[in-house]
Amino acid sequence: MAVATAFVAARRGARVLDSYPGDRPADLAQAYRIQDRAIVLDGRAVAGWKVGRINPPDDARLGADRLAGPIFADSVVRAAAGDVPAMPVFAGGFAAAEAELLLHLAPGWDGTLPTGDAATRALIDDVRLGIEIASSPYGGINADGPTVTASDFGNNAGLVIGGELPNWADLDLCTIVVRTEVDGQLAGEATAATMLDGPYGAVRFLLANLTARGFDLSAGLWVSTGAITGVHQVTTGQHVAATFGPHGAVHCTIGVARGV
Repeated sequence: MAVATAFVAARRGARVLDSYPGDRPADLAQAYRIQDRAIVLDGRAVAGWKVGRINPPDDARLGADRLAGPIFADSVVRAAAGDVPAMPVFAGGFAAAEAELLLHLAPGWDGTLPTGDAATRALIDDVRLGIEIASSPYGGINADGPTVTASDFGNNAGLVIGGELPNWADLDLCTIVVRTEVDGQLAGEATAATMLDGPYGAVRFLLANLTARGFDLSAGLWVSTGAITGVHQVTTGQHVAATFGPHGAVHCTIGVARGV
């Protein structure tokens, strides 16, 4: 597919796309066909997947309230306490930072889709605090709607994996107050209770989505479960801090993607 080829080439070369490189996908099925082809063309290992929300009225039109995109292993940074990694974005394209809870699907999943939070929790072996870096060479990726977003890896360009959420299995993840600051200024504050059926619901969506698309998930994967405080646009050089109540914080700066 020409669209997939164009996006992969632009990302590899860190080149801006001034317009969408072809016909915009009419539905999510077509968008995921482009995404799946781009994953093959890209060739890198996938360490996890991001989940993003589809807002009304697009959710009714498209028949889904979430979308998914791959997170490549070489774009994942593990940040210990005090670390402030520089996360590259496509300068001149779209760039944003999102505070997210990261849930890890344990290896060995047998493919049985869970139907509630308890069954979903039983499949998880780690929960971390994180920041998703959303970036695309195409600046209109979000403004053009969910099918365009999904077609370019769901607008993902990286993931910061912070500290473990202590006693996560005993917590209601939807009660944690999350704050995002950009250069010390409050960009957003919320809880995951505003995110449809919460982080475990995001996992259920993703398992169903990827299973239907033929992916083998038995080795385990990270799930970046959705932007809790919003999609906060950023520019190079800025500092992002995501604070998860008393449970800890994750930090990063925004760097510039370089071609390979």
